This record gives sequence, C-alpha cells and structure tokens, in this order.
Amino acid sequence: MIQNEVYFAHETAIIDPGCKIERGVKIWHFSHIMENCVIGENCNIGQNVVVSPGVILGKNVKVQNNVSIYTGVTCEDDVFLGPSMVFTNVINPRSAVNRRGNYSKTTVKKGASIGANATIVCGHDIGEYAFIGAGAVVTKEVLPYALVVGNPARQTGWMSEYGHKLKFDSQGMAKCEESGEFYALVDGRVHKVNK
Repeated sequence: MIQNEVYFAHETAIIDPGCKIERGVKIWHFSHIMENCVIGENCNIGQNVVVSPGVILGKNVKVQNNVSIYTGVTCEDDVFLGPSMVFTNVINPRSAVNRRGNYSKTTVKKGASIGANATIVCGHDIGEYAFIGAGAVVTKEVLPYALVVGNPARQTGWMSEYGHKLKFDSQGMAKCEESGEFYALVDGRVHKVNK
C-alpha cells in the first residue's frame, strides 16, 4: 500500500509523473493514473480504472471499477461514474490513421451520474445533476437534471439532485421526495427553486 499524508494508492496502482493528486484521494487495485492528470480532493478511483493524460477530476468524484476516462474529459465536483462505463475521445477512429492531438472534449458537470456500462460519445457535454441510465449510449448533449436512457440515449424525464424522478404538476413545479427541495420546469429546462 502506498499511503502518505495526502492520498492513498494500492501498491498495484500506477501513477505517472506530473499528476496532481489532492488530499483524501483513494486509488485502488490495478488502476493507472497517467501523466498530467488532476485528481481533486476526496475522489475515489475503483480498481482497474484508466485515467488518461490530462484528464481533470473535480472534488469527490466517484469512479467505479473498470472505467476508462480518456484524454479530453473533465468531470466537475461530485460526479458519479458507474462500473465499466466509458468515454470516447475520437469521433472517427481508425487504427491506421493517427489522430492523437485531435481529441474532442467532453465535460461532465457538477453532480451528474453516469450508470454502469454507459458510453459517452466524445464532444457531448453532460449537464449538472443529469442522470445517464445503465447501458445508455449518449450521442448528444444532455441537459441539466435530465434523465436519459437507451441506445441512442433519449430523455425520458427529469431527476432531482438527490437522484429521484421528478413529477411536475400543471404549474410546472415538482418536489423531491427525499430532500423536499422544489424544482421548476420552464421553457424545457429544469431549475431548483427556493420556496
């Protein structure tokens, strides 16, 4: 086990030079953190995870086992990446054509959750607190608080910050069953409101 005053890494983990790893991070078995990554405070990197060069993870990002996070991806604070989900970073890969340096960027905004075995096709941002269902294939931008499922992923509803499906009334208002927080649906977008 590799443990210091800043972070913990299992002895089988590989951490390349030039990474910035913040306080409270845990990196588990057989994971590879490649050069020039930024791993924010209190992130948890499961086993057999690949974090490619230049990836940025905000604070408290939870990365489950067998996840691949490729160059061009930024995850903001409190993002959840489910088991075996994957990001792409080239829209038209060919083995015989070198496209290094032509990576598309993808940002996963604060609080978003991506389910097990989902695929995020590069260049499509995921909005704040969006919820990507297990096995979904995301091929376009996902709005904040949106629930998307399927292949290709389609929006089927809206989610609260606590991860509950929102049911809007005739005035476009919904209440999270767990937190009691209120949300408004205005012009096809959801916003949390103070009541």
